[in-house]
Amino acid sequence: MATHVITGAGSGIGEAVATRLLERGDELWLFARDAGRAKELAARFPGAHTLVADLGNPDRLSWALGHQTLPDRIDSLLHIAGVADLGGVGELTTKTWNNTLAVNLVTPAELTRLLLPQLRVSKGHVVFINSGAGLRANAEWGAYAASKHGLKALADALREEEHTNGVRVTSVYPGRTATPMQQKVRQQEGQEYDAQRWIDPNSVAATVLLALDLPRDAEINDLSVRPGYTGG
Repeated sequence: MATHVITGAGSGIGEAVATRLLERGDELWLFARDAGRAKELAARFPGAHTLVADLGNPDRLSWALGHQTLPDRIDSLLHIAGVADLGGVGELTTKTWNNTLAVNLVTPAELTRLLLPQLRVSKGHVVFINSGAGLRANAEWGAYAASKHGLKALADALREEEHTNGVRVTSVYPGRTATPMQQKVRQQEGQEYDAQRWIDPNSVAATVLLALDLPRDAEINDLSVRPGYTGG
């Protein structure tokens, strides 16, 4: 039984990944923004542990985790939580920039720093759910893409630093996926949301498990996932 620490398990890709791991009998530690959300996650994922922390405030993460019980070993740390607020560079305020960078980049860096001792003990795996925006920035996507480009740099640096410690690092770059975040994005774009056009979160979850389950003689560094053609 492996132990996984997951952010973003409440919906979308994170929920799909957590469900798959729980179904096969693994141990889950799920981040929640407050006690109420923690109860909801505990009810949705029976037997899972919860950790309460505001991912939008990375400066407080060390304090928050210092007052909670943590797993002794971690087989995988899965950074799946994220936010997306669109807008032109001439429109976005520092509030949007700071929140986007905090949740999508600084918090993954800080959580990784805080949990590296446990990851090194188990020769664990850090997975960053990035985005196609982490490889190419389009108009109106400046803040989000910047955070995801930064997340790629974080993953690449961490991989080089921790390779000899046996810690594997994988970045997954999904295209548009049928999640609540995508619904919000489509609203911001003034477009209709049609889940059938996008990747099923379970398909992205399958790629995450592929990386996690790869034998120890290899590791997947970067994995792009794009919507497939389903006909019609």
